[in-house]
Amino acid sequence: MPFGVGIPICVQCGTTGNPCRCKVVGPTVGFLAFVAAAVVEWPVGAVVYCFRHTKGRKIMAHPADVVLPSVTNAIPI
Repeated sequence: MPFGVGIPICVQCGTTGNPCRCKVVGPTVGFLAFVAAAVVEWPVGAVVYCFRHTKGRKIMAHPADVVLPSVTNAIPI
């Protein structure tokens, strides 16, 4: 594997969800879930946007509005 390519590590400090007040696993898994959802939903949302603007915007916003926060908050570490 070439240098610079790998799994991103996301850190969220200042949370009250655990004693050490830092989260690493939740935000990292949340980001990976966000990317997986976005790869599918953004092209679909772009096609739907051509015909129904509001519905297309909702589809394209779904990874950021729903997937990322729900996965990040589900894992407390």
